[in-house]
Amino acid sequence: MAENPQTLLPHPLTGRLFPSPVPPGTGWPEDPARADTPVARDAARVRELAAGASDVEQLNALCSVCRTCDRLVEWREDVAEHKRASFAGEPYWGRPVPSYGDPMARLVIVGLAPAANGGNRTGRMFTGDRAGDWIYAALYRAGFAANETVSTAGDGQTLRGVRMIAPVRCAPPANKPAPDEKAACSGWFEREIALLPHLESMLALGGIAWQTTLAAAARMGWDVPRPRPKFGHGAVARLRTPGGRTVRLVGCYHVSQRNTFTGLLTREMLDDVMALAAAPASGEEESGEA
Repeated sequence: MAENPQTLLPHPLTGRLFPSPVPPGTGWPEDPARADTPVARDAARVRELAAGASDVEQLNALCSVCRTCDRLVEWREDVAEHKRASFAGEPYWGRPVPSYGDPMARLVIVGLAPAANGGNRTGRMFTGDRAGDWIYAALYRAGFAANETVSTAGDGQTLRGVRMIAPVRCAPPANKPAPDEKAACSGWFEREIALLPHLESMLALGGIAWQTTLAAAARMGWDVPRPRPKFGHGAVARLRTPGGRTVRLVGCYHVSQRNTFTGLLTREMLDDVMALAAAPASGEEESGEA
């Protein structure tokens, strides 16, 4: 349940007052939607609206107001109302988190879903949590990001040649979306992939993102190797679109605190797979786990 719309809090950068969750078209930085943006309320409508989107900006607007999955809507808005104590003075975005980055991207970074107090709070993917700190710092080192750090939507960050996409756009309870929720949201995910004309590589953060991407590619009619390639850090699979274009899928251990704190994923390892995913397609050789 969303909090009383009369309870307004200042945006941490602009100072403008917002309720939590934030209504579309009310001035939140980087909000792609308007007050009259059509709202999907079931999976069939997701597919219908996604199919009608002519570009990723329009798709972002449509997905950012989606209310298809009752459990996810309730959870994301409950988190927005009953905030973490450290963010109690801020408004929460509390809506599906749109994709972020260059609409002409060659490289897509595939996560899984927004964090309850990260993207669900800030309104931007991988922004406001430690996982995002790792990703944006790596993108900056690789020359894809204007700034090494991020704080919230509207902070001046921009990406060049890279786009971040989540197969599930709402923060899920316990970070675990249900199968029907992933299926419903796949309409947004698959359409966005289809709308990226220069896509060459996808960097999957974790095994779930890897398997989700392979499944989506198969549904889209892409040629996927059989048996399906296994996930591994540095693993590479070649996928082919119906038009004959090759898209590489590269595996990366997820940038979770557990992985980075234990050293399973180091900064150097992240930089290495980022470079592998960003390499020109002509120089790529198919491989297994690195």
